[in-house]
Amino acid sequence: MKSYSRSHLSDGTLLSNLATRVSQERTTTADMLADIAEVEDRHLYAPAGYSSMYAYCLEALNFSEDSACKRIRAARAARQFPAIFPAVADGRLHLSGVVLLAPHLTAENADELLAAACHKSKSQIERLLAERSPRPDVPALIRPLSPSLAVQPLAGMVELSAPGRIDTEGPRPKITPLAPQRFALQLTIGQSAHDKLRYVQELLGHQVPSGDLSRVFERLLDLAIPALEKREFAATSKPRSRKTAATASDSRHIPARVQRAVWERDGGRCTFVSDTGHRCSTRRRLEFDHIQEVARGGKSTASNLRLLCRTHNQHAAERTYGPRFMKGRRQDAAEKRAAAAAKKAVDEVIPYLRELGCRADEARRAAQRCESIPDAPLEERVSLAVRQLGPTPRKPSVWLST
Repeated sequence: MKSYSRSHLSDGTLLSNLATRVSQERTTTADMLADIAEVEDRHLYAPAGYSSMYAYCLEALNFSEDSACKRIRAARAARQFPAIFPAVADGRLHLSGVVLLAPHLTAENADELLAAACHKSKSQIERLLAERSPRPDVPALIRPLSPSLAVQPLAGMVELSAPGRIDTEGPRPKITPLAPQRFALQLTIGQSAHDKLRYVQELLGHQVPSGDLSRVFERLLDLAIPALEKREFAATSKPRSRKTAATASDSRHIPARVQRAVWERDGGRCTFVSDTGHRCSTRRRLEFDHIQEVARGGKSTASNLRLLCRTHNQHAAERTYGPRFMKGRRQDAAEKRAAAAAKKAVDEVIPYLRELGCRADEARRAAQRCESIPDAPLEERVSLAVRQLGPTPRKPSVWLST
């Protein structure tokens, strides 16, 4: 058994060994980031039986949630800005610094910003970014919080963000175990959600007189689960018989009874199994997949259907039709979505320009400038379109002479 005692080493040798190992660790970390970036880019987690790089880091590499998030974010940033790799390898940047810098890096500022952050601690990098990208002051506010509506932040809370998506900014829902079968939940909601929650408390006034949020929340889950199960796999307490069940001419149509049978058989979980025998554990974004493709005569029967997550459904399609073909299909779909979003961004603005007295052709030409900002708020898009119209023409005043 290897001994980790260092008591026999001299002070000089111990310090020298530590410096060497720190240097080796930094080099290894840079190499690991390159490996993570390439594995994710090639989607190699899919044939290994995992739905995302995040799941692969947690389950196959045994990273903690925080370690997985940090390394994936850093790997993505380094792949986009390769100067990060040598900076991490020689100790000029640490992983926490890379994660902080990532949202602020652009092709124009990357070299200068990375150089400015070299050999700085996390807090120093935070101050550096605050100087370059100042945010408004937090308003001074002191107000009491109702115990039923507020949960104080707790140390060790684990984020509940989607496993396949690693967010970099903004508050996230959090949960942490407090005691056996007891958990604390923390999240931020908007005004609309707040008003709906208050209204639900009122509607449940007879069942939950105290308005206790934990009981209200559980009642909402009880109501939501049957509706979601019905949407996902046609769950029902009164299934129709085969004789009365509706049929469809569409060969891709999956009868409700078949959906229920497949979901129950597969346990509501992705059925993909890797060559090493690892079954994907995800229960999110599940899809009904035809084992024998519809294009090759496959039928929508329980024996020809299986549950696959989105990742492994795409992986199965790539194995059938080839990566090039599926990449082209995804690109086509993305282009269609972008075109639809751009059209919607324009169509929503035109009525407001017409109200200003613009002719239809003028309104459309001005609104077409909004195609470049389809996700911007309506007010911003209208403002951009109005600026394209130029100064508003004024009718000359008419003076009546006597």
